[in-house]
Amino acid sequence: MINGFEEQTHELTEYEEKTLLPLIITGLKTKVGEENIITSTEIVTKMKQCGYKLDPARLRKIVNHIRVNNLIYNLLASSKGYYIAIDASQCRDFIESLDQRINAIITVRDAMKYQLEQSMKHSQKTTS
Repeated sequence: MINGFEEQTHELTEYEEKTLLPLIITGLKTKVGEENIITSTEIVTKMKQCGYKLDPARLRKIVNHIRVNNLIYNLLASSKGYYIAIDASQCRDFIESLDQRINAIITVRDAMKYQLEQSMKHSQKTTS
């Protein structure tokens, strides 16, 4: 669970694990190749039309669960949607994108640490 995002990032509920997860796995397994891409909006809309309760944040959590538990290999996402990669270069590009996002987050974290340190120093000077 991530601080400040507890509602979106808590572990899968029993409903999500037993009901939604199998359905989403079945659907995503048909999305082989970029030409069969599906957006998160399409997934959420289709699930809701069938009477299931799902929102975009919980869909991302379910997809994360699928990936980290190796339930579907090479399940990628782009700004266009989700699909299963059919060649290694797509996977390498996705991994590179993940690395870039990690580095961007680290850069922001480091800047925030610096800003906190500086504001604490400034605060100590003004109270002395």
